[in-house]
Formats: sequence, C-alpha cells, structure tokens
Amino acid sequence: MTINEIQDEIIEEFSGFDDWMDRYSLLIDLGNELPEMPADIKTDRNLIDGCQSKVWIDARVEDGKIMLQGDSDAILVKGIVALLLKVLSGHTPQEILDADLYFIGQTGLQEHLSPTRSNGLLAMVKQIKMYALAFQAKGI
Repeated sequence: MTINEIQDEIIEEFSGFDDWMDRYSLLIDLGNELPEMPADIKTDRNLIDGCQSKVWIDARVEDGKIMLQGDSDAILVKGIVALLLKVLSGHTPQEILDADLYFIGQTGLQEHLSPTRSNGLLAMVKQIKMYALAFQAKGI
C-alpha cells in the first residue's frame, strides 16, 4: 500500500467516530497494539527531543525500505506513534521524504491535541524524516 492509501484508511477509520472521546479510545487501542520495543534500542539515542512524554523511535533498513519501531511512556502518545509507524514504516527513504502527512489534519488530530502534544508529533515526524534523509544520503 502507498503512504496515501494508508492515510486514507486512517481518515476513514477516524471518520466513523463523531465523539473525540471515541477517537481518543481508538488512539489508546492503537497504542496498546504496538509491538513491544526491545529494551536494547529503547535508549537515549532513539529518544525524541521536543516531546513532553518520553518517545523512542528507531529506524533500520530492510531491502531498501525503512522499518520503524517506536514506543512512549504515555498511552495516548503511544497511539500517535503507532499511527505514524503505520503510515511511514515499510517505505523507501524518498517516499517518506515526499510524504504529505495530511491524515494529521484530516483526522482532527492537529486541532484536538494539546500544544505540547502537537509539538511532540511534529518532533516525531521531523525525526523520522531525518532518518530517511540520512539513509538516502548513505545511498540506501
């Protein structure tokens, strides 16, 4: 699936809920479904600066595609991490760099997150794009 196809699925899933409490519940469920991040990569090196809670994101390359893992100590933020990984993991560095992450606005996340969580979300996106840029620079 393309990044946009995945985003469209997420937008459709979120549009099924009129109440933001239900959407928050969906985020929490997504966070609970996120695979456990191994402790050996849950390090300061993978800690995202700019997040109020602790967020770790790690990237590696498999067959030319960036595979992402992530975690957070805050359950709602963990759901946001899960969404980002769902959209961006498994794509090439160029696809990630070119991605317009419109699902953030179209699901209402941008307007319903606190300013500190919104800043954290932007920091996560920035870090993932930096990983993509670094892998692309290495010719991966």
